[in-house]
Amino acid sequence: MALYKNTKIIGNGEQTIVLSHGFGASQIIWDDMLPFLQERYRVVLFDWEFSNKDVDSSKYTFEILSEALISLLDALEVRKVIYVGHSMAAMLGYIASIQRPDLFVHLVLVGASPRYLNSDDYEGGFERADVELMLSQITSDFHAWAQVLVALITGIDHPASIEKLSRSFLAMRPEVAYSLASDIFLKDRREVLEKVEIPCTIIATTKDFAVPVSVGQYMQSKIKGETTLEIVDTEGHCPQMTAPEKFLEVFERILLSRMIIKDTKNKTMEVNGTSVNIMSS
Repeated sequence: MALYKNTKIIGNGEQTIVLSHGFGASQIIWDDMLPFLQERYRVVLFDWEFSNKDVDSSKYTFEILSEALISLLDALEVRKVIYVGHSMAAMLGYIASIQRPDLFVHLVLVGASPRYLNSDDYEGGFERADVELMLSQITSDFHAWAQVLVALITGIDHPASIEKLSRSFLAMRPEVAYSLASDIFLKDRREVLEKVEIPCTIIATTKDFAVPVSVGQYMQSKIKGETTLEIVDTEGHCPQMTAPEKFLEVFERILLSRMIIKDTKNKTMEVNGTSVNIMSS
């Protein structure tokens, strides 16, 4: 059973960009970026499968999901992609890049964190008691937990983003949310950073409840490949939704040197036995 769904490819261009959403979200978080990207790039979009009752919740670990990402890229027969991963998906990208560096040419890590728990020498943003309370809320009142978390993630009063994120979060199976949240918030994956050799750009916001700017600075200092840190002057964990103009200014700077424009023809491709639309704008 695939751990991703709704795969589609849009746009014109020789260079492929893969957009990968994070925990509880869906590909709608990239909507405001698509008009810019599809004129210049071949863009891959997909959703992580958080709701299928046939998938064992124990399969929702970073290691298994990063293998699923590799499987998706292999199925699409793409190589040397610019991978844009948000939050959880940023970490999936850097794990996958260690296993299969041939698949990636650049990693854009938005709101990324290798460890969310604070320690004596590291500011992750959360105390263990905070995480344990969050996990207990997932099991006791999933609906209320999702609404509170979406408000915190959004960071500002942005009704459209809150509505979209609430819909996708509430579509998750609670047991999947619990399993994946445990893996995200309790694990320490800092040791993996020094194995990442693909060039990276880390994108953070000036105020993110989940990921302090210091985490981005830490990652920049530890990743082996050439790495830059870009700060978007806004609040929240999803700047591509709540501050798209500012986010695109930063994003365009990152991509400008790699911009290739080339028309593509309409066609379809089989991925895991299903037809995927490849559309030209």
